[in-house]
Amino acid sequence: MVPWEGYVSDETMGTFAPIVLYWVYAGGYQLVLHRRPLERYRLHTQAEEEEKNLVGLAAVVRGVLLQQLVQAIVAMILFMVTSDSSTVVVQPPITIQAFQFLVAMLVMDSWQYFVHRYMHQNKFLYRHIHSQHHRLIVPYAIGALYNHPLEGLLLDTVGGAISFLVSGMTPRTSVFFFCFAVLKTVDDHCGLWLPYNIFQSLFQNNTAYHDIHHQLQGTKYNYSQPFFSIWDRILGTHMPYNLVHRKEGGFEARPLRD
Repeated sequence: MVPWEGYVSDETMGTFAPIVLYWVYAGGYQLVLHRRPLERYRLHTQAEEEEKNLVGLAAVVRGVLLQQLVQAIVAMILFMVTSDSSTVVVQPPITIQAFQFLVAMLVMDSWQYFVHRYMHQNKFLYRHIHSQHHRLIVPYAIGALYNHPLEGLLLDTVGGAISFLVSGMTPRTSVFFFCFAVLKTVDDHCGLWLPYNIFQSLFQNNTAYHDIHHQLQGTKYNYSQPFFSIWDRILGTHMPYNLVHRKEGGFEARPLRD
């Protein structure tokens, strides 16, 4: 039994809940990002954000909305093709769902690592497609899904579809998986190192880890996203870092390689 049962289908929730959650969670971060009490948790100063970023907030919002439109269309097609309205879907035991969840996480990580890395190594793809995401040198939450439309389709949308299909999860389980993936992705771009943040505490691949990738000296490292850093460690693209306090307040993620 889930709260939306009897009101909307699992397929509808799987399509639109992650989008709504993105704006609620990222919007909350955006509202507090520039509040003075949180300055001591920022990985970059507001001055750095304004000076280094090459795109404005309005353009970022438009880019994210475009990606989410494509994402919703693909999700509706995926659920339409894989669902059978003539049969009742029996939800598997929670242990099976947990296993499917883990499989989906590993599949998504694998897909995104290799596609992401190739977009850096291929000069044409980087210049014309992936560089759009790196216009946000100082990441912030709303910009988590700010990508070129083709990258958004290949990296995030197709990666999510493959994770769903390979794991064998039901549409209901996918609601929780895709919402979790959205929360994790937004948090990885939030630009704040917060105490008691569950994502930053449980995952080594977190906002500081991904911040290294957005820095000039880290663009060829820390490709892994959104969950684990397994592929970076296996294939030699892992860049360790120190998280140090800045004199003017806040933190700085400093790479440990030149």
